[in-house]
Amino acid sequence: MQFDSFSAFLDMGGYGFFVWLSYGASIVLFLLLIVSSLKASKAIKGQIASQIKREQKLKLAAEQQAAQQAKS
Repeated sequence: MQFDSFSAFLDMGGYGFFVWLSYGASIVLFLLLIVSSLKASKAIKGQIASQIKREQKLKLAAEQQAAQQAKS
């Protein structure tokens, strides 16, 4: 499909409003999906890091308790 001018391209034969609205809505939704995914990923990585720290503390406490029991 060829257009005579840039304004004819934007008008899209009278359907320009709907065409550009659908493009705009799609772009906004894709951006929201990306932001949401990045935010969720960051939260999950934070939860994993705190779980690893918690497990390391528990392991250290268990080793210290075993060492104290061995001395007694």
